[in-house]
Amino acid sequence: MLERLWRYRSFVVSMVGREFQARYLGSALGAAWAVLNPLAMIFIYTVIFGQVMRNRLPGVDDGSSYGFFLCAGLLPWTMFTETLQRCTAVFVDQGNLLKKMTFPRASLPLILAASSLLNFLIVFALLLLVMLALGRFPGTSLLAFVPLLLLQQAMAVGFGVALGVVNVFFRDVGHVVGILLQFWFWFTPIVYPLSILGERARTLISLNPMTAIIDGYQGILLFGRWPAIGDLLPHVLLAVAALLVGRLVFRRLAGEMADFL
Repeated sequence: MLERLWRYRSFVVSMVGREFQARYLGSALGAAWAVLNPLAMIFIYTVIFGQVMRNRLPGVDDGSSYGFFLCAGLLPWTMFTETLQRCTAVFVDQGNLLKKMTFPRASLPLILAASSLLNFLIVFALLLLVMLALGRFPGTSLLAFVPLLLLQQAMAVGFGVALGVVNVFFRDVGHVVGILLQFWFWFTPIVYPLSILGERARTLISLNPMTAIIDGYQGILLFGRWPAIGDLLPHVLLAVAALLVGRLVFRRLAGEMADFL
């Protein structure tokens, strides 16, 4: 599978470019919206929310801290959910393409994951520029974002592929995933710090696989703190398991998908 994907790497890259262009097709400003939309979002989070939630985070007391806290969790979470939801729907959405062209079907989730990563990097780069301008740049700890992003995207792609294949046969899967992600969001410490919860609630939410990852992002951006490697070992196993499950389901059922598309 990896060998075939490598042979079709030009196809994957071109499709990622088309995905990006399609987002702004027909608009007067075109790709400029890729910068304007994130800037507006960052302004709202860091200025408006930052002032409303001032002094609500332990260990920090400036007005922009909550905005950075929110961005640190929300931006990766948005990429995670976008990848998971689009992978869940990709084989149904691209049914005509699968019937007409010969290419590795496994490249479709890879294209979506790369597209989501590209959008994230644009927004994240703008956020870092704002932090640099305000004297809040996190420093070398920013490198710790890389393994955290790899872990969350491996889980999103692995489970997304498995759900995407099942969604071809049972179309309700996509709707169920959308509802579950809404609950998952509020059970992840994105808009609130884990430290404000009671002991029982913290224990429950700590079982959420995204909790340690999101906490890692927030620690990096707010405090320049490197994530604890020991806390992420279960997530490495979960990411590997997700990819194996996705591969297993794909290999078992991919041959039958065309009959249901």
